[in-house]
Amino acid sequence: MSHFFAYLARMKHIQRWGLMRNSVPENIQEHSLEVAMIGHGLAVIRNRCFGGNVNPERVALLAVYHDASEVITGDLATPIKTFNPEIKDAYKKIEGVACKKLCDMVPRELQEDYRGIFEQQADDVEHWKLVKAADKICAYIKCVEERKTGNQSFHRAEQKIREQIAALEQPEIEYFMVHYAPSFSLTLDELN
Repeated sequence: MSHFFAYLARMKHIQRWGLMRNSVPENIQEHSLEVAMIGHGLAVIRNRCFGGNVNPERVALLAVYHDASEVITGDLATPIKTFNPEIKDAYKKIEGVACKKLCDMVPRELQEDYRGIFEQQADDVEHWKLVKAADKICAYIKCVEERKTGNQSFHRAEQKIREQIAALEQPEIEYFMVHYAPSFSLTLDELN
């Protein structure tokens, strides 16, 4: 018997933004879906508009699983994860152990397929860059949505994350931020 998918189902119980007051709670399962959709979109934009050659489906798949290790580790807030190099390195090791534990839950004949999702492959470097960019964009969107509810706790985070996104200097990210990101501050009536 494998507990792999039962563990993944617990992603819905891991809340994000633990150090912030949230008007609308967000769990890692719904976050991962949003990262997958935006990551896929970034890959399509790169391929169609900027001559890229990445696999949008691979980006989406990696994004679906990008926070899965948190069913074992919990969600550690970014300011803590990146507080200093020692903590950052230690947390990366902990994530690696958690990913290995998840892979080990999969029946032996399927493990190679999942190992390729949890362990970064040499040919996935560009795919992972898009997942990381999508993850950052989703954090920005969360800040915009929280401020839209009147929650000013996310104001500084929104500014900082926007600066981090601009520093990525990838044309598909800029394209997304110009063509799609402004819509997240609109009401449903304004979208219609």
